[in-house]
Amino acid sequence: MSLLTIFETDPNAKPEPKKTFSDDTVGRFHSGRQVDDVPEVLSEWRISTGDPVVAQAVAQLFGGEPIETDSRGENFIDVFTDRDSVPIVLDGPKSIYADLKLWNRSKLVHHCDGTRFLSPDEKKGKPCNCPELFAERKQAAKDFIGPSPSITVTFRLADDPELGRFKFQSGSWVMASVLHEYENALSAIDGPALAELTLELVEFTIKKGKNKGLNVSYYKPVIEVLKSYNDAIADEQ
Repeated sequence: MSLLTIFETDPNAKPEPKKTFSDDTVGRFHSGRQVDDVPEVLSEWRISTGDPVVAQAVAQLFGGEPIETDSRGENFIDVFTDRDSVPIVLDGPKSIYADLKLWNRSKLVHHCDGTRFLSPDEKKGKPCNCPELFAERKQAAKDFIGPSPSITVTFRLADDPELGRFKFQSGSWVMASVLHEYENALSAIDGPALAELTLELVEFTIKKGKNKGLNVSYYKPVIEVLKSYNDAIADEQ
């Protein structure tokens, strides 16, 4: 038994117990990857996991082969699928959580819900003074003086719900702008909902400014809430 009492006078300095896993999910969905420290956008989903059984299962469902990486994180196996859309099961509005965060390297320097601070405790509930207009919020984030969306979607696979829970995280302003629509759709369904998680191609031509005439394309994450999952199961029987 340790006789040290060094944290009795400074309890806030006591390290948190080490956790083997950061949450109870079995894997993550990604819309991109890093190649030589350079971000690369993907047109099909990449799924990462630390469980070889899960990796093999998603490869059989959605294509690809499990590939072990040199990642130091818990999800060190990648599966590059051939699917841009995957059926998922969402357990109501609580399946989607979003806030706004600004990081300075690895330090969280601003954390709010858009109008009030969420942390630290001494600021929690106080006005965060973020811009009121949506466009101004985006510009502040682009200039690294304002927070960006931090969205987490937690779900099960409709094709194999017993495999466990997965999550998808996004900083997309486009997704942030329609979260209320997802919440309304999920709230209208009693119980879990069947939905599609899709990487949707967006193409347009810039019409103004110095880049006028430039063709632009990107993939945005989209959730389409279809119907009650229980109804979907009943339809198949």
